[in-house]
Amino acid sequence: MTAPRFATDVITFYHPQFWGLSSAQAVRDWASVQPRRFWERLTDALAETEITGVELTFAPGDIDSALRAYGGATAFREALAARGVSVVSAFIADSDAPDWRAGDNLPAIVADAERRAAVLAELGAELLVTGLPMRTTYGTRPPFFVDAAYMTRMADIAHTVGEAVARHGVRLAFHTESNSTLWYERDIDLFMALTDPHYVWLCPDSCHITLGGGDPVAVARRHAPRIALAHWKDAVRPIDVHLTVDDTVYAQQQPYMTELGQGIVDWPAWASAMSRTPGAATVLIELDEAADPVAALRAGTAVAKAALALNATERLSS
Repeated sequence: MTAPRFATDVITFYHPQFWGLSSAQAVRDWASVQPRRFWERLTDALAETEITGVELTFAPGDIDSALRAYGGATAFREALAARGVSVVSAFIADSDAPDWRAGDNLPAIVADAERRAAVLAELGAELLVTGLPMRTTYGTRPPFFVDAAYMTRMADIAHTVGEAVARHGVRLAFHTESNSTLWYERDIDLFMALTDPHYVWLCPDSCHITLGGGDPVAVARRHAPRIALAHWKDAVRPIDVHLTVDDTVYAQQQPYMTELGQGIVDWPAWASAMSRTPGAATVLIELDEAADPVAALRAGTAVAKAALALNATERLSS
């Protein structure tokens, strides 16, 4: 089996300490003025690791910021290639992206996805990653139920978007975000059962599934044929309280997350499951806002490589 390439989400580099700034907002403000310097500093850091792929995310590491920095997709692709890096995927995480829950904005959702897919195609990437809408805080009235009717609506939208981006040679994959409507094992199984495998793919996140009390390895094994990419991320323990689902929910989740090898994810078993998926060629290590991203990525890569090596040895001896 060919050794996989290593990638990371750009959010790994969002910690203000890495930039010598005082806050996340200060990082965003600086990068909006110096978008090319943002990418040059980021790729300089990647050169000190084994990471050769990146997943674009929300600003300043988003599609629009990259295009503004370099004047177009081709120039951005060439600039990354000169530093031995390429785009693996893009995550729809923008706060101004069309809301899937609205129900009457399908043309806007499709147009937004097609625009991103067209850029990804120019960049030589083949994956557009998104998630399902967030749940509401437990106890909110009127209650919001993640039931069959809701999932059927989401599946209908996913089919339309998946078919639209497929015309650009891009696959649509769904990320299992904490506190979203695609979080629990039951959510994932239901959504996968309702969607066509030709147009809808899965991007499981080992940390987030664990935070929901699930078994990420079991999920990966059940849905292996549909996993186009996975986020390799560790968790301290499941979230055992009802978090307030608002703009602070991501910050509330942070204490439950940790660097690879320092949590409870079974990495050898995860590596074994990943080796049987269409996304096996890429190992995407996700570390939200690492103060020292180079050290964290080196450590994470070492954990992933050890798990992959153990899996390869076991397969040869079986």
